[in-house]
Amino acid sequence: MSEDVGRVTLAALFVTALVVAQLTAAKLVALPLPRPLPVVGGALVVPGAAFAYAVTFFASDCYAELYGKTAAQVVVNVGFAMNLVLLGLVWATILAPVASASAVGAAEFRTVLGAGTNVVAGSLLAYALSQNWDVLVFHRLRTLTGGDHLWLRNLASTGTSQAVDTVVFVGVAFGAAPALLGVGAALPPAVLVQLAVGQYLLKLGIAVLDTPLVYGAVRLLRDYGTAKYAPV
Repeated sequence: MSEDVGRVTLAALFVTALVVAQLTAAKLVALPLPRPLPVVGGALVVPGAAFAYAVTFFASDCYAELYGKTAAQVVVNVGFAMNLVLLGLVWATILAPVASASAVGAAEFRTVLGAGTNVVAGSLLAYALSQNWDVLVFHRLRTLTGGDHLWLRNLASTGTSQAVDTVVFVGVAFGAAPALLGVGAALPPAVLVQLAVGQYLLKLGIAVLDTPLVYGAVRLLRDYGTAKYAPV
């Protein structure tokens, strides 16, 4: 298996998860808790996109570890461009006339796939800031630790970048954009905090659980000769 296979696989996983996250953002998921927690109550309420979006951090951390900071930032920036392509294609389909034989009506199609301006603004800004922060922190810690302690780099970079992503997305999509631009529905401050805390707890939990997977993926690609050690 050549090095190109590993690079393409991780890049494809990153972009696929990113696209799925954009398409599943409209659904809010309530994950029941064994017992109520302060702020969030008896369930974590998160966008459906949270699951797919967590995979993007797994893929970018593996990519940064194997191929270096510059290569990882290229993937992040290409992913941002592909997000714009996705939005363009989806909206072109939404605006196209619907056939009388279509099993899905125009209104239903737009409701599911046509994210509001506030959600699009929040998600794109959150993505640009959090993913680049993730790569920056991961590489900085890799330099400071001399390439050791992959678990520390994964948890610290993903944990802090997920905090950035959550605060920016919730703050812009459901706070700043509705208040300043008049798009979307503004949520009360207490609900914003509840939504942000719930999302972050889920994302942080996923980051902890995916640490062994990062180790496994990195070891697999190195052992089978698909990746060399990136310079520290």
